[in-house]
Amino acid sequence: MNAPPTLEDPAAAAPLPLFPLRTVLFPGGLLPLRIFEPRYVDMIGRCMREGGEFGVLWIVAGEETGTVAQLASTGCSARIVDFERLPDGLLGIMARGARRFDLLSHAVQANGLNVGQVRWRPEPAHTPLSDARRPLGNVLRKVIDEYGELGRHLQPDFSDAGWVANRFAELLPLSRAERQRLLEMDDPAARLEAIAPMIDVR
Repeated sequence: MNAPPTLEDPAAAAPLPLFPLRTVLFPGGLLPLRIFEPRYVDMIGRCMREGGEFGVLWIVAGEETGTVAQLASTGCSARIVDFERLPDGLLGIMARGARRFDLLSHAVQANGLNVGQVRWRPEPAHTPLSDARRPLGNVLRKVIDEYGELGRHLQPDFSDAGWVANRFAELLPLSRAERQRLLEMDDPAARLEAIAPMIDVR
């Protein structure tokens, strides 16, 4: 008899609260949010108490505070790494992208919160930058140095093709559709190769 799948099994379906946004989040990326809708206040509170994740999906059609007509089929989970009470009384959080997932289905709870059944995508191990792409890591290091205090929430790995590709995908002036296409690429080296021609390393 086959063993039942576990939540760490990429073939397993897992429930995940969703935070649809008009942005594309990558693993390792930072996501500052101002939380004011009751459904998200409750969700964030639960994640903070339990150390859980929530899923970020690009809203292909619809609005963040209204009806979501279409969601991207692949997203990235996020973990809260910092929070504060803002001057306007709202809750401000800093979340960091964790791992990619495919959305199998989703339903809306009575409080308006979307909860999805997701399948986690397997993430490759550390993928070293090729000799030809090491200058990209150096360029990115200079950019990250300018983050200041915000940089303390990052977990830099300037020698990893996936981490470098993800940061450039966030920084470059790309359309959301282009970022989504990059997010869905499983090979981090191929993701970096798709981005590299857009970067001036001189």
